[in-house]
Amino acid sequence: MNVVSHLDNGRRLGRRASFVLLVCANVLMMANASAPSPIYPLYRERWGYSVTMLTVIFAVYVAGLLGALLTVGSLSDHLGRRPVLVAALLVAAASTAIFWTADGVGALEVARVVQGLATGTATGALAAGLVDFAPEKRPQLGPTMTAVGTSAGLAIGAGVVGLLVQVSTHPDAYVFPFLTMAFVSLAVVVLAIPERHTRRIGGLASLRPRVRVPGEARPEFLASVPSIVAGWSVTGLFLALAPSLVTTVLHVGFGAAGGLSIAVLFLANSAGSGWALRHPPRVATSLGAACLTVGSAGLAAALLLTSVVVFVIGSVVAGLGVGLTFTGTLRVISAATSAKARSEVFSAAYVVSYTALSVPALAAGLLARWWGLEATAYLYIGFVTVLSVIAAVHAGRAQAHRRTHDGRPATSAAGSRRHARHARNPC
Repeated sequence: MNVVSHLDNGRRLGRRASFVLLVCANVLMMANASAPSPIYPLYRERWGYSVTMLTVIFAVYVAGLLGALLTVGSLSDHLGRRPVLVAALLVAAASTAIFWTADGVGALEVARVVQGLATGTATGALAAGLVDFAPEKRPQLGPTMTAVGTSAGLAIGAGVVGLLVQVSTHPDAYVFPFLTMAFVSLAVVVLAIPERHTRRIGGLASLRPRVRVPGEARPEFLASVPSIVAGWSVTGLFLALAPSLVTTVLHVGFGAAGGLSIAVLFLANSAGSGWALRHPPRVATSLGAACLTVGSAGLAAALLLTSVVVFVIGSVVAGLGVGLTFTGTLRVISAATSAKARSEVFSAAYVVSYTALSVPALAAGLLARWWGLEATAYLYIGFVTVLSVIAAVHAGRAQAHRRTHDGRPATSAAGSRRHARHARNPC
């Protein structure tokens, strides 16, 4: 691996090493985000809080994340990727240290807010950095590894911690010390990546809370919103409520089941992201929306039949849909955005994503107080199904419009490549 490039009078990592390092940082950040979810039932036993409080704890994480996205989400476009990423990793280490010493619900809420701030600070810089350092001959790997790393990290965090829950009543005593040291170590290594993005003025002005998508990317961005909302709403269902649904509705007594159910969704998510590479971005989005529709129906059927097998199948199909839609939309947005605004546009995409992740989950937690968890789950899944159908119809129309506009079948691989050369679409 070539590490001989020099920058800023110091020894820096090469392009390939920097890309791999940022993939690892993305995976670790997302693993940290899902790690607390399997422990929530143990926290409930330890401190006696309700399902509603569980979703509040989940929602404050997203509140911190959105706060960071709205303020420092585009800061790496001004200061550079490296300083923003180092700061984000150190804040993440602070959040895991708070989890490590938590002694009640209040400490969990503080830890989740700080964790959200770290994730929101890193999100735009990581996504933009992965595009910056992507191989020159395979630029599509930037947005693809953003999506794959996100889903893989969420799967690893939930799966590993879920297994620890099965063998220990205090998995937090092992998980969070490890994550704290990992984040500090990674922050030190990130100091060695070069800056490929030129600093520019306006850093302080960029801290003003706003969501902005430049005109060049706005049509593609708005067209991607239905698919983003549908996919991330499914993600919110699993991160906030899946462990409780598995134990109380499906009556699974295996302690690791809650975390493993989340891992199944995100492993399928990763597979869907890889599958998306075999198709033009709009075709991947259409396939993903269809999978989301079928998968959501499967989840509802699983709860109705009290069937673990159907729940797993529904989770896999829905996860494929999330991966396909998210990767497809990121590729479309990336192709339509110039380098100087890339972090800003990715941050705006994540604002939409995390709003869809948190708001339905929080509403479900509040409704569960009156309607019960099972009835609320049916309503939530119905909501996701409707969104998925809308996304499928919207993506199908966009694909048909593309075929009409280009005068050639959009599903043709050769045609897609010819169009890519003319439209500057790297996918």
